[in-house]
Amino acid sequence: MTAVLETTPTTAARDIGAGRPPLGRLVAVELRKLVDTRAGAWLLGLIAFASVAIVVVQLVVLDPEQHTYREFFVPSMLPTGILLPVLGVLSVTSEWSQRTAMTTFALVPGRGRVVTAKLLAGAVAALLAVVAGLAFAAGANLVGAALGGAGDWDVDATSIGLAVLFQLLNVLMGAAFGLLFLNSPLAIVLYFALPLVWGMLGGMIASLRTAAEWLDLGTTMMPMLGDQALDGGQWARLAVSSAVWIFLPLVAGLVRVRRAEIK
Repeated sequence: MTAVLETTPTTAARDIGAGRPPLGRLVAVELRKLVDTRAGAWLLGLIAFASVAIVVVQLVVLDPEQHTYREFFVPSMLPTGILLPVLGVLSVTSEWSQRTAMTTFALVPGRGRVVTAKLLAGAVAALLAVVAGLAFAAGANLVGAALGGAGDWDVDATSIGLAVLFQLLNVLMGAAFGLLFLNSPLAIVLYFALPLVWGMLGGMIASLRTAAEWLDLGTTMMPMLGDQALDGGQWARLAVSSAVWIFLPLVAGLVRVRRAEIK
């Protein structure tokens, strides 16, 4: 006698769901991966230390009238903007450097969903970095006010939003370089070296200065940490430089990951 297994629509849907974990769960897994590795944990610790150190230094060297929430918050975004992209690189390249890509893509065959989860995890890390910067700046401002400083708490939503965008662009650039090269040392070195070389050439060669104003991402992002909203020209330059340094490597990296042979 042959037994026939009946599959109800509910059972089939549950089986399909079991084979396709929700995106939120994938993002949670990728966030955990950021701190599971020794390199990731040390890097997060270094980011926190650098952010605290810079507000402490400001507390010591700034004049009391400059002890304001904004004066503490904005500079704390700079070390985070430098180091957080390295975490974006590692979140992608660790799958290959630690030889976990086969396991990851076997559990989640849709490579695009895995990459999307990694990018969203990087975005969450960028947002948390801004929240941490706000908290560190608040602590420094309280101490400054207790020591006779201005104690001004005036930070508008636009400044915070631009700080979030600043961190998002940086971490996305790191992830894009990681996707493009799939090698941690190479991606990290080129992430720092290529924009630096381009910026130096733009400053040294007169014929490249106009192009550098549009293609130097470091220059076009700096107004985001200023005390005024960006004008139309600044937004346009930021869009062009972001397309060159973030969007194009990201697209090329996605194509490479989809076609890469997993060993």
